[in-house]
Amino acid sequence: MNREATDLAGVRHIAYETLGSTNAEALARARAGERGPLWVTAKSQSAGRGRRGSIWASPPGNLYATLLLSEPSAPEHAPQLSFVAALALHDAITECAPQLGPLLKVKWPNDLLLGGAKLAGILIEGESDPVFSVAIGIGVNCATHPENTAYLATDLAANGALVTPAQLLALLPAAMLRRLDQWQRGQGFAAVRADWLKRAAGLGEDIRVRLPEREIAGRFQGLDDAGRLLVEQSGGVATVTAGDVFDLGGR
Repeated sequence: MNREATDLAGVRHIAYETLGSTNAEALARARAGERGPLWVTAKSQSAGRGRRGSIWASPPGNLYATLLLSEPSAPEHAPQLSFVAALALHDAITECAPQLGPLLKVKWPNDLLLGGAKLAGILIEGESDPVFSVAIGIGVNCATHPENTAYLATDLAANGALVTPAQLLALLPAAMLRRLDQWQRGQGFAAVRADWLKRAAGLGEDIRVRLPEREIAGRFQGLDDAGRLLVEQSGGVATVTAGDVFDLGGR
């Protein structure tokens, strides 16, 4: 594995040609005593993954990056980093391709949609030993996207934006630092939540949410003060901590 140490917006960066997973590498380093912040990137991954153990196709030409943070907040606030990262990624892509900004939306809890199709995913994972560490994994379809998946996917090139992973990576770290500053280790989540809702896909629309053992349907009302999904139903408002939103906008 070839790698080189550089820096991104003043944060250490280790770049690989290929890895199994940038998140797995970052977490292995955390277990070995590495302290963040640290960016780990790869041009391709052989074992990329998404939420709930799903496979994230990782051919060359797309962005695969993980930001490792050490003790970023109290552990109970760490899931909010999905919203922080989604905003930072929205900021960076909009800066790279401003013409796509109006079409770019955030989807609860951790995806970015472009024209209603999945463009990027975010995976938050943690380690508690030797210190509490969080890996923020980010995958962006820059040049290609998977076909024949359970969800409709897209990429930047297919939408007329010829943005390379390097170009996106030149902007993402600074955007992430700005959003982390806004978050204030969880104390500023109200501002993050407000900004996220301004960019939210399907807000006020009917959605379905797949839970571990059932599905619910209703109107996407918003987020509570912890980032949980609020779904308005005939019998009241359901609060969802973990699930998959689908049939969003008819997709």
